[in-house]
Amino acid sequence: MHELGIVKDIFRTLEEAYPDKYETIIKINLEAGLLSSLQPILIQNAFEAYVLDDTRFKNTELEVSILPIIAYCKRCNKQFEVQYHRFVCDCGQTSDSIIQGEELRISQVTFKEDKK
Repeated sequence: MHELGIVKDIFRTLEEAYPDKYETIIKINLEAGLLSSLQPILIQNAFEAYVLDDTRFKNTELEVSILPIIAYCKRCNKQFEVQYHRFVCDCGQTSDSIIQGEELRISQVTFKEDKK
């Protein structure tokens, strides 16, 4: 299950980026392109398995947004959304220039606010 490895990498990245606030994370937002092969239900299951092991994050929420595939047409000089994996612009030109759809990124992290 490579999703568990992805979840571990996410937490490792967050620990490096926010060492002082790492343990106060309450929500993680991910963006995954359709071509990233990430299945939201599988990543959610891996996330839940991870937080069962690391109980510091048992109340942390994971939200995954799937991004459409966007390609670029050199003939029209415009971007278009790829439908049904057909990389063909409205003008009929095929394109292999992918602008969006392969990424997997942490788009937002929410931390528990300190109550003073």
